[in-house]
Amino acid sequence: MNEWRRSVPSDAAQLPVLTQFLQEFWSAASLPSAQAMSFELALEEIFMNVVMHSSSVTGAPHIEVSLVLAGGAVVLTIEDDGAEFDPLTLPQPNLEASLGERPIGGLGVFLVRQLMDTVSYQRLGATNRLRMSKHVERLREGTSQGATGPIAK
Repeated sequence: MNEWRRSVPSDAAQLPVLTQFLQEFWSAASLPSAQAMSFELALEEIFMNVVMHSSSVTGAPHIEVSLVLAGGAVVLTIEDDGAEFDPLTLPQPNLEASLGERPIGGLGVFLVRQLMDTVSYQRLGATNRLRMSKHVERLREGTSQGATGPIAK
């Protein structure tokens, strides 16, 4: 399946646009809707982190999201032209600490790392690139959204 791309300004109001983009990709790829939730959560967490915490020389960063189905996995890539930041360098949250003892933040990136099979960061020139992937199963022809089967190669 060809790569799908969508570019949006760094604005929380764009989250529904990106969620719709993900849902359209999911449908076009004939993937079971139940498997989309991990990607929707990862997209929301990373997108909102960029919106809330990043800035660029020209103000709010520009964000590009791409999706591709390859080798039995969906790859979600989020790029922005904001200040350099590798979210994978954040320390693991202390899940044993009480809520009052925990610092605010850090759970979203932790959640993304738990949901995805792989998560990687690159700084390419003036661009942050976070790439996430997870194995998925395609719908078998003639089945409902709940039934899955292996991806045909």
